[in-house]
Amino acid sequence: MSELRFVHLGFGDEAVEYQEAWQKQREVHAARFAEEIEDTCLLLEHPPVYTAGRRTQDSERPLDGTPVVDVDRGGKITWHGPGQLVGYPILKLPRPVDVVAHVRRLEDALILTCAEFGLETSRVEGRSGVWVLGDPVDRRPAIGGLSLDFDPRLQDDEFDPRLNGPEYAPSNAGQRREDRKLAAIGIRIAKGVSMHGFALNVNPDNTWFDRIVPCGIRDAGVASLANELGRDITIAEVLPVLERQLREVLEHADLKPRVIEREAEKPREAEKATV
Repeated sequence: MSELRFVHLGFGDEAVEYQEAWQKQREVHAARFAEEIEDTCLLLEHPPVYTAGRRTQDSERPLDGTPVVDVDRGGKITWHGPGQLVGYPILKLPRPVDVVAHVRRLEDALILTCAEFGLETSRVEGRSGVWVLGDPVDRRPAIGGLSLDFDPRLQDDEFDPRLNGPEYAPSNAGQRREDRKLAAIGIRIAKGVSMHGFALNVNPDNTWFDRIVPCGIRDAGVASLANELGRDITIAEVLPVLERQLREVLEHADLKPRVIEREAEKPREAEKATV
């Protein structure tokens, strides 16, 4: 992979509107495809906004009609806003693109970043992103006096945590000692070049996630570095660490195209004939 260039689009009072950043992504993507620039990672904060990937269901959107920006990335609905460090790595990848390997590299960089601040994070099988793992099920506090066997989120397909009080809110998953997502990942690959990327919760107001079903997951929640570490932490502190880890992981990645398994050639009719 080529040397990785970082571009700071705006933080804090200079946070970048989502649509503006999306257009910037398109421009950088086109330039990278044309080999006019090197691999580039845009880093920024957004003002509060909900964005929905292609797999988002209507039942996962805000109940109060809050506007949602539908985007061309994978994944489902999420929130971006102050206190969240967003990164859009726009990288040229070998074809056929191994999407899973690309996501794993982003997760590696985020996991290593969290470790530098003393927070152990992990992956969860079947769920992208970076997670803080909860306690074993038998050691978690009961929700509203219910045991896990009667947790409606697991037993009732029509149960909606947004209508059932703060004890089910995604932002309270830490108090329930459940798995909680610290960083979300949603990408798109077009013409062999990646777009979109990751969002790391540094010190946001996580109650914004309570209006939606974050990433379509009803039985887990969200976390932030500040809450998990129990201290104030800023994007300015995290930014150089994240850049260093992204550079280390992405620049030294052994990029290989996805292996395509081809169906074995069918035997010819003459070979199948019996004597």
